[in-house]
Amino acid sequence: MSRQSPPRVLVFDSGVGGLSVAACIHRQLPGLEIVYLADNAGFPYGDKSEAVVIDRSCSLITRALELYPSDAIVVACNTASTVVLPHLRAMTAVPVVGVVPAIKPAAAKSVNRRMGLLATPATVRRPYLDRLVEEFAGDCRIERIGHPGLVRWAEDLVSGIEVPLAELSEAMRPFKEAGVDTVVLGCTHYPLLLESLRASLPTVRFWVDSGEAIARRVAWLLEQTGRLDVAQGPVASAGKQPVSAALFSGPAPKGIAPFMAGLGLEVKRVSEHWPGEPLGATATGSA
Repeated sequence: MSRQSPPRVLVFDSGVGGLSVAACIHRQLPGLEIVYLADNAGFPYGDKSEAVVIDRSCSLITRALELYPSDAIVVACNTASTVVLPHLRAMTAVPVVGVVPAIKPAAAKSVNRRMGLLATPATVRRPYLDRLVEEFAGDCRIERIGHPGLVRWAEDLVSGIEVPLAELSEAMRPFKEAGVDTVVLGCTHYPLLLESLRASLPTVRFWVDSGEAIARRVAWLLEQTGRLDVAQGPVASAGKQPVSAALFSGPAPKGIAPFMAGLGLEVKRVSEHWPGEPLGATATGSA
């Protein structure tokens, strides 16, 4: 990218969950341009094979980089981050930032050493979670919930559908019974549900997600290339939207522009059925 233009970051997810990460990035780096890329035609990734997730993610990100050269790529999807990062790093010299559940910072906050881990059913079964818990929270009692409905409830918020609070409260019952004082939001969709989650679990003291840590990592990467000062500055001109493009591989969610604005992510252009061509196989190194 030209050093005269604002730094740009490409934020990728299978749906709207990555907007929670994009909002954290914008708050820390208001002068940064954001391109948001969502493979909602492939949503949800949790029930897809690793090969499908790798191929779809790499194909879309490669195409987006051709049109929107970026200073960093953020894979703001827990499922994709567990399988895609090595393939992306082999394909491009652009720095790639992934997301992992914030076990370490959550363990540092917990007072009673009882923590809840809220994630998708696919994520709670992955062995890497056991390794994170063993390394950073070995002295904590961890209660895990992998609920199939939460991601959809977060997606529905975009079109104004309210969270079913009775169902949510029932889903959170294991956390209540375990007396957790800290909950790890192990999916980028879940910060979008935080108000409802707090209402269902009023005794939880700390809600911990990965968004701020990802934003700090992006800031560090920009500092290495001398671009941090521009990214930390104000939005370049009055009325300039922080998100230059929101690209959806399927239909654009109804109400997406005002929803993004509510997160502080005013968007200049929304494109649906992007890029308008079949996803081809990519040289990801997988069979």
